[in-house]
Amino acid sequence: MLDFSAFQTIDGWITLATLSALEIVLGIDNIVFLTIMVGRLPEKQQPLARRIGLVLALGMRMLLLLTISWVMGLKAALFSVFGHSFSGRDLILLFGGLFLLGKATHEIFDKLEVSHDEDPVTGQSKTGSAFSLVIAQIVLLDIVFSLDSVITAVGMAQSISIMVVAMVVAMIVMMIFAGSIGAFVNRHPSMKILALSFLILIGVLLMAEGMGQHISKGYVYFAMAFSLAVELINMKIRGRQQAPVKLHSRFEEATKGPPPPAPAQGA
Repeated sequence: MLDFSAFQTIDGWITLATLSALEIVLGIDNIVFLTIMVGRLPEKQQPLARRIGLVLALGMRMLLLLTISWVMGLKAALFSVFGHSFSGRDLILLFGGLFLLGKATHEIFDKLEVSHDEDPVTGQSKTGSAFSLVIAQIVLLDIVFSLDSVITAVGMAQSISIMVVAMVVAMIVMMIFAGSIGAFVNRHPSMKILALSFLILIGVLLMAEGMGQHISKGYVYFAMAFSLAVELINMKIRGRQQAPVKLHSRFEEATKGPPPPAPAQGA
């Protein structure tokens, strides 16, 4: 049972507010990845996939909180390579970072270089991501992001109830804004490429953490915020003077309907 006595003190409420704000900031990584992955699905499936991804992220955090002793045990050294010890947490962060680097690089190539074949009858792309495959990849990265989030929460608060409430608050905020953020990113090609660049940055950060090289996340989030501010200024200056670049999309022809029938021979 959760003990809510921590909420009877001012310190408890201050800790809750601080931890909630920190969890929201840490959730930026989740939202960026979720936006990119959900964008691989048809528009009608995106809201459901977004909700499932966020609910799974919250569930993963709750599960890890209930097994704190196991989570903290992941920091124990498992083996050493060239004098450097690796723990279970290090391996999860390392492989999660590698996955993000590969995924973001592939997505940039897919958006800029790959022209997807269309079905001659429906006019829709023949290639697309299965709903279950997208959810599986979201779950995989949820594990990495949740582990980082829970370890941060354990370091800041002593009360499990405060950690649980802070994570629920953060997830509610993410659910409210994830849809509008995703729609904004999908409307602006430069934002989509910038979001993929953020994933590369996050992947490098995770790999560095996995190799025992601590990099303050403040630097990373400042770089992301500065880049976002520059791009927003660029968009404001450009206005609608020129049409944006058209990125390749698996479902870009989905709303155009079937192509007109070819003229009969001899007509």
